[in-house]
Amino acid sequence: MPLPTPILDDRSYQQLRDELVRRIPVYNPEWTDHNPSDPGITLLELFAFLGENVLYRFNQIPETTKLAFLRLLQVPLRPAVPAQGMISVKISSPDPTVDPPRVDQGTEAKAGNLSFETLDEITVAPWRMVAVARTKVNPPDKKLEPEANDFALATLDAIGGLKTGETAAFYKADPLPDDPKKPGALPVDFGKTVDGMIWIAVVGGADDAKEAKFLQRFAEKGLSINVGFVPDQQILATDPMPDPCPGEVGALGRTDPCTPSTVGAGGAVPEVVWEISTGKLDASKNPIYAALTTTGDTTRGLTQEGVVRLKFPRDAAQVGVFVVSDPDARGAGDLPPTLDGLGSDEKVRFWLRAWHRDPSHRFSRVLWIGANASEVLQRKRAVAEFLGTGTGQAGQTYRLKNLPVLENTLVVEVEDPTGGRWVRWTEVAGFEASHEDDRVYTVDLESGEVRFGNGIQGFAPQIGQRIRANEYRFGGGTEGNVTPQAITTLVSPPGASFATLTPQNPLSARGGAPPEAIAAALERIPGELRRHDRAVTASDFRELALATPGADLGRAECLPLFHPKTGFTQAAGVVSVVVWPREDHQHPNAPMPDRTTLREVCAWLDKRRLVTTELYVIPPSYVKVGVAIGVQVKPGYGVDAVRAWVELVVRQYLAPLPHYGPDGNGWPLGKPIYGPEIEAAVLQVEGVEFVEPGQVEVGRLSKDGTTWTEGKVDLARHELPELSAISVVAGPRLPVGQHYAPPPYGKAVPIPTIVEEC
Repeated sequence: MPLPTPILDDRSYQQLRDELVRRIPVYNPEWTDHNPSDPGITLLELFAFLGENVLYRFNQIPETTKLAFLRLLQVPLRPAVPAQGMISVKISSPDPTVDPPRVDQGTEAKAGNLSFETLDEITVAPWRMVAVARTKVNPPDKKLEPEANDFALATLDAIGGLKTGETAAFYKADPLPDDPKKPGALPVDFGKTVDGMIWIAVVGGADDAKEAKFLQRFAEKGLSINVGFVPDQQILATDPMPDPCPGEVGALGRTDPCTPSTVGAGGAVPEVVWEISTGKLDASKNPIYAALTTTGDTTRGLTQEGVVRLKFPRDAAQVGVFVVSDPDARGAGDLPPTLDGLGSDEKVRFWLRAWHRDPSHRFSRVLWIGANASEVLQRKRAVAEFLGTGTGQAGQTYRLKNLPVLENTLVVEVEDPTGGRWVRWTEVAGFEASHEDDRVYTVDLESGEVRFGNGIQGFAPQIGQRIRANEYRFGGGTEGNVTPQAITTLVSPPGASFATLTPQNPLSARGGAPPEAIAAALERIPGELRRHDRAVTASDFRELALATPGADLGRAECLPLFHPKTGFTQAAGVVSVVVWPREDHQHPNAPMPDRTTLREVCAWLDKRRLVTTELYVIPPSYVKVGVAIGVQVKPGYGVDAVRAWVELVVRQYLAPLPHYGPDGNGWPLGKPIYGPEIEAAVLQVEGVEFVEPGQVEVGRLSKDGTTWTEGKVDLARHELPELSAISVVAGPRLPVGQHYAPPPYGKAVPIPTIVEEC
């Protein structure tokens, strides 16, 4: 059980004053004036005030004891988690006669007073990008769509017709919106294209001479251009079950378990080929593309959010757009798709395209692609700090100034007494495996306390040795989850000016979490002592999943031996963990985690599972159910109010998240739904007089969404109900899935007409 929080003395100032006044007749009966104007009463009030302050300090003893317990058990408070996002940098008034500005990795970007740090180097190009998908459509009908059919025939004639074995693949050009948060902006599914490619139009100004100089400068310098990539985070019910967690794959390579058939066994990254349009045609009038070198890729083959860095070709003459003599041939065959909607001062300068070398891999839905992109973390770099001078004592401790410190960012150096140089020491989690000569230290990220060894386990800095923190990062918290376009400033480093550069984040930053409270850490102690940070039992997986930093989960359940792809319930060595977000405003009845959440939980559990465990982190599976209720309302109660309360109670009873459900932990996985059980919940509503037999019924919606089947709803082991239809009426219930309809107005059929007026 969690440790209690005792209050040793909770008396207030007023209580202390009144108690002292009540004791006056006992010790001094002659003192009869107890009014505030009496000097003696003034002294009693002074003592009551001082006593209240002493009691406040006295009550801090339990808090200090709790911290001592945590230190004794070596259970540190979990630090704050920094938010992560994506920015795109734009340049105003670019000059082709000078090198393009460069934003180094680690540059500070600001959203108001909040600092972020870039994770990628950016060579700011004077172009923007428009991604286009050639989405597959049905062939145009000759009768219903004569104009579209004539256009298709003209295009086929312009390219010389189809060769033997070829078939026409009709498509429409779907451009990706520049602003993914704009009303009506939807992700584009690049998995439904006719060619399996992502086409990116690089758009510049209309001045050909000026743009030629930009191309020449990028080519001469061999610069790289950044392509930001953000896939659609939403998980649809039609998506297949994710692949197993691939294991640890490195700091910059985090796989996306929610994108099936894109990441191979062991975390292998699918190979993506990037090409650039040369503007030249071969002898057969086919467009020629040149391969590009990828100098960096944090997207793991365009399967997760990140940045791809592409090296520009050395010859600017080999970059351009294709010019075709027949306009009907535009967008056909291997030519780039057509792109409309550009401004009068804009022009496509060249095209990029990406495709998988293995045709079995397919791209997924994409939310945003942009130029001059970099990932950012809500953190700030601290300047070097002098921590102190060594004393030679065991367990020396020093404190950092800026809190909270972020993990794996602190660099501590200790002066070498022999040569006066600084030696970098190594950060460790504990001194248990350290020897007497090991130059190691530990750091409490939340308190900023740096601790050294005792001379037996870890070397202790000697007398006179200076100690400094050469660098570290600090930040984190929910305040970093800023809204789109909140990051608006780049801080110029010494010797440079970013006055012409404007960053903006197209999407909200996410993942920021506050530091752990002491009460939460105390509740965590029994589990930490039982688990030892290892996931073995079902409760281990559940508790560790809920503790994933920055995931903000509302519920997690472990299904041992359940294989989500096959549905087999006795799969040896398989563990499936189902997770729910704390809230989902888009789907309140059926909350779903997004792809980033699944990936974070997967990476967190991967480090703690047994080697022989095949781990899946999956979203919940919902079954659409309906409830029909007919109640009798007590006299004096409003019918509408009672109906509203009954509907609310039923929704809460079938809700998947705590603190709802039958036992307050959400509806249990696989638990069937009975009408009498729902009736018992309905009868608890004030204002319901009674429910007649058969007036509470549940039902299940067919997979095609057309028919309802009334009766008990059985669920599979991994399924939950999604309340998609509910009707509450006073009197006999309606059929499940139906609502009141307006009565027919005789046999009259309303027909609209146009009335002309003089």
